[in-house]
Amino acid sequence: MKLNRKFYEDKVRACWIGKNIGGTMGGPYEGRTEMQDATTFVTPKGEPLPNDDLDLQILWLCAMEERGAAAINEKVLGEYWLNYVPAQWNEYGIAKRNMAMGIHPPYSGEYNNEKWRDSNGAWIRTEIWACMFPAYPEFATRYAFYDACVDHGTGEGTYAAIFVAAMESAAFFEKDVNKLIETGLSYIPENCKLAQSVRLACKLYEEKTDFKEARNKIVEANKELGWFQAPGNVAFVILGLLYGEGDFKKSMIHAINCGDDTDCTGATIGSLMGIMYGTEGIPKDWTEYIGDRIITVAIDRSYVFWPKTCEELTQRTLKLVPSALAVFGVYMEYTDGENELEGLPIVKSPQLSLPESGLCLYFDGLIYSKGRVEFSKYRVVPGDEITLKFTFNNLMNDARQIEISMDLPEGWTAERKTVSLMVDEVLRYKESSAEVKIFVGEDVDFKNIIKLCASTNARPTKSEISLIIWG
Repeated sequence: MKLNRKFYEDKVRACWIGKNIGGTMGGPYEGRTEMQDATTFVTPKGEPLPNDDLDLQILWLCAMEERGAAAINEKVLGEYWLNYVPAQWNEYGIAKRNMAMGIHPPYSGEYNNEKWRDSNGAWIRTEIWACMFPAYPEFATRYAFYDACVDHGTGEGTYAAIFVAAMESAAFFEKDVNKLIETGLSYIPENCKLAQSVRLACKLYEEKTDFKEARNKIVEANKELGWFQAPGNVAFVILGLLYGEGDFKKSMIHAINCGDDTDCTGATIGSLMGIMYGTEGIPKDWTEYIGDRIITVAIDRSYVFWPKTCEELTQRTLKLVPSALAVFGVYMEYTDGENELEGLPIVKSPQLSLPESGLCLYFDGLIYSKGRVEFSKYRVVPGDEITLKFTFNNLMNDARQIEISMDLPEGWTAERKTVSLMVDEVLRYKESSAEVKIFVGEDVDFKNIIKLCASTNARPTKSEISLIIWG
């Protein structure tokens, strides 16, 4: 894969500038439930507003620099949350509290998070993954899941992050909005609320529905979720893209005027259209008005390695792309010539499918396999049953048998003491699963821990996790 450096650099720069513009323009209208009448900035010139949409991505950039793309997963990002994100609002605070209690992602985004698991906190911070994996949405969406599941489990908020990351990754070489939407939808469940809301926005545009009426129909279709939820707000972004018809100002103003989480909808329009059209597609008067500075609000400002401008963020992003793609067997170089993507083979890395729910934990540290355990419930009473489903795939070419041993709370029993499943070389890109039932005893504490250990013969590496079940 060869990328013309000036071409790619310009799109990344436009992504971050567009993000800053949209977050600043939309910020003053955030949380208003009625239609708005925004036309331009209402903030002082050269004073971008702080925005957590951009803050968290700066943190992920630092994590990628310090750890490398191969090491990034949901647990690593969770640790960065705990160390560098002082913000406690909504799902941020819930996920941090859960992790502090010993609950690992994606469980951390699921437990006691019914109100916010479908909300907006994750899809607004996907650009970093799209920029790391331009034209490779299958890789960008994997990292978007690692990111989103920390505070959204496998709710609509996570589906939204996957959808937007896929669109943004594809947008580096595709400007057709309908094709971008199709790409995003192909990565999420067909009947999830997010997909339904996006398809409704497309249908309303195709039927030439008046913009205000289309906006109101999106609100009505999502009223049971309430405000600040992903399905409705992502649909506002789609309305902005479609009704804006390629015009940056018109698209952003449409999205912001839908109301609700206006800094998020405006910022995502700005970054996506920045990727699609580069800096030439962003009105020069808006670029000059906002300036280049990044103002943070949701990350620890004592951490000295933050990029302070969109330009610095652009250059640091560019440096990471070749090593990020190499993790998946894609060898990329910057060039002064033409982009070379035609016929590029997709080298899929062995990886697990997404779990069916956020009641899931991953086995980390196994060099030879990747695995997870899904569990049927996280609250129990005496006499309950819990089903554990173990899923593994192979990361190497030799066959192996995975053994999972279980250490249960006193008085609890299982169908069998260990669970075995075979993974071999032909299953390298597939999965092998096994289930076991756990029978809850008469003694149930507030916090009950099932200790699980995965290992294989003739390999020294083991992986241990603690599954917390609440009484």
